Amino acid sequence: MRAHATAQLTGDRSHQCDATATFTHRGARSYALLDGIGSNDEVRDWARTTARRLARAAAREGAEPGLRAVHAAIAADPARQDPYTELPCAVAVVAVVSDQRLQVAWCGDSRAYLLPPGAREAVCLTADHNMRRQLQDMGLTPGPYDRNLVTSYLGDTRPDWLLGTRSVPAGGRLLLASDGAYEPLEDAGADLAAHLAGTPQAAARALVAAAVAHATGPADNATALVADL
Repeated sequence: MRAHATAQLTGDRSHQCDATATFTHRGARSYALLDGIGSNDEVRDWARTTARRLARAAAREGAEPGLRAVHAAIAADPARQDPYTELPCAVAVVAVVSDQRLQVAWCGDSRAYLLPPGAREAVCLTADHNMRRQLQDMGLTPGPYDRNLVTSYLGDTRPDWLLGTRSVPAGGRLLLASDGAYEPLEDAGADLAAHLAGTPQAAARALVAAAVAHATGPADNATALVADL
């Protein structure tokens, strides 16, 4: 069994609405992380249930097909067709290790990083789905809050829903991180890989503690899942 661990801090939020889950199916191992949009009991519980659902689907079907299937089922809920009904939503990233390959799929701005064996720098495998990235891709300068406006998420009923995918050789240390875990460190210019030493449990705890400590405003939920591939 591959070693992995998750660490979470609530920060200054009222609820911990990030969630992680893992699942193994016929040798394929999945790791999922959701960042619920909002801060209440309903979002917290929905994110936890949906993370488990996504991990199962991804292990059985693959990262991209699994994420597509879960999203399609959520978006097809008749209650979500009512524009006046607010139901829980979340950004998501899922990684699957199978046949020596690491498959990653995501929607929103939670990230996957890979620290290859012997490397000193973690490579980001995902590209954020938020207004900041969209404006940058258009050659425009984003504002300070544009990164908070996600452009893709589970529960999005728009036909042009975005899904990102990446496949690389499996090896090294995998990190899945919510924006509350990576953004404070990124803003401070901190070396993210410096917080990935030791056991997966020690690394995950060190990363979220550093993220909350570096927050310049109210600290967001910070969640890190670290796995040795």
